[in-house]
Amino acid sequence: MNSKKDYRKHYSGVRKTAKTDDKDMLISARVLADERVRNAQTVLLFASFCSEPDTWDIGEKLLIQGKTVAFPKCQTAGHMTFHTVDDISRLRGGEPGKYDICEPDESLPCPDLSSDTVCIVPGLAFTLNGGRLGYGGGYYDRFLSAHKDIYTIALAYEELIAPQLPLEEHDLRVDQIITEERTVLCNAE
Repeated sequence: MNSKKDYRKHYSGVRKTAKTDDKDMLISARVLADERVRNAQTVLLFASFCSEPDTWDIGEKLLIQGKTVAFPKCQTAGHMTFHTVDDISRLRGGEPGKYDICEPDESLPCPDLSSDTVCIVPGLAFTLNGGRLGYGGGYYDRFLSAHKDIYTIALAYEELIAPQLPLEEHDLRVDQIITEERTVLCNAE
């Protein structure tokens, strides 16, 4: 594999075979038990689709705990905003947005972001030092580079931890990775 496109194709296939409900439940339990998540006022979640680790259960349980939960809305020019939701079923049952991913209504409020905010980040593969292979749109890289004090946690199946990835200077690293087997504190700078 030489290009990011090759890596994306490879790890997309790996993720499809790796996904199981049991693994999703283990990841969800690890996320909900995580100290950073427990202490966060606001959690930014991605709306999982296809073979991504399930975030719907996580979102529902965080709302029950009284957390502010927000999901992304893709905007023009590769930017995104997060909007708070108070009922996951309305988001999940709504019209899919860009890329056929469920998105919140743009009229919903944007959350207050601070160093107590945790962002759960999607991706296709990750390295142990926080390297992330995303989908190629740069949405999270742009958002997180504008909000450097937000703590980032990636969700991945163990099979998606790669020895290396073709990362570029603008590719942001995550602070932590949670799999069905472990929590990895990355050496992200």
